[in-house]
Amino acid sequence: MSRRKINNWHLIKGQPLTELDKQVLYYQNKGHLVPKRSLIKTPEQIEGIRRSGVVNTGVLDLVESEIKEGMSTEQIDKLVYEYTMDHGAIPAPLHYEGFPKSVCTSINEVVCHGIPSEKEILRDGDIINVDVSTILDGYYSDASRMFMIGNVSPAKRRLVEVTKECLQIGMEVAKPFGFVGDIGHAIQKHAEKNGYSVVRDLCGHGVGLEFHEEPEVTHFGKKGTGMLLVPGMVFTIEPMINMGRYDVYIDADDNWTVLTDDGLPSAQWEHTFVMTDHGLEILTH
Repeated sequence: MSRRKINNWHLIKGQPLTELDKQVLYYQNKGHLVPKRSLIKTPEQIEGIRRSGVVNTGVLDLVESEIKEGMSTEQIDKLVYEYTMDHGAIPAPLHYEGFPKSVCTSINEVVCHGIPSEKEILRDGDIINVDVSTILDGYYSDASRMFMIGNVSPAKRRLVEVTKECLQIGMEVAKPFGFVGDIGHAIQKHAEKNGYSVVRDLCGHGVGLEFHEEPEVTHFGKKGTGMLLVPGMVFTIEPMINMGRYDVYIDADDNWTVLTDDGLPSAQWEHTFVMTDHGLEILTH
């Protein structure tokens, strides 16, 4: 079956054909999905996103130095808010589509988008994902880390470790003029080899000038599918790996918190990257 051709890449009127134009048009003419030119960030934009990423990484470093048993997730939110504001930036999640806090804190069976609360206390054996997103001078960055609280069971520890491996493997296979599907294929293969499942309902995404941009970066799939990866694209890879089945649901009480359907733990790691001529460069981690 032939691919349906989508003409995303358009030449600039009055401008000569560049080598980049030739390469992208080659794939577009073969029926592959290619990015719009607007998704290719300028050097100035990449530098702005990089500066935002420095603040974002600083937030996560602070959380890493402070997080401990007995701390409430509300205290994590306070740390994130104050550090971000003190560095002239804004927490991107705060009031985003009604989200009430500055950070997402997702414990154990919570996959993502957990809302910080003074009633939610970190306990011995918990695993928690802290997902930080920052706006600095209009530029967005996004990353998350897993933290293990106290005496974490070997099963949970292994889940956290394999999920980080999934991110690293996805990063390594992402090449200029490869495809988003290459990333998902590699992550799915590694997760399932270790007996885990990959969440299907959520994905990574383009980022930089907005909180969420194209492409959708799925963490499962087939090689050679999805959008073409072109130098200058900025996006996240953020695999969500479940100990049990990949099915999830959204808590009806807050319409944000995503949980595993079977109640088993989930883990996630996320970096923001820019695609270069030689592969991915990490902008925040």
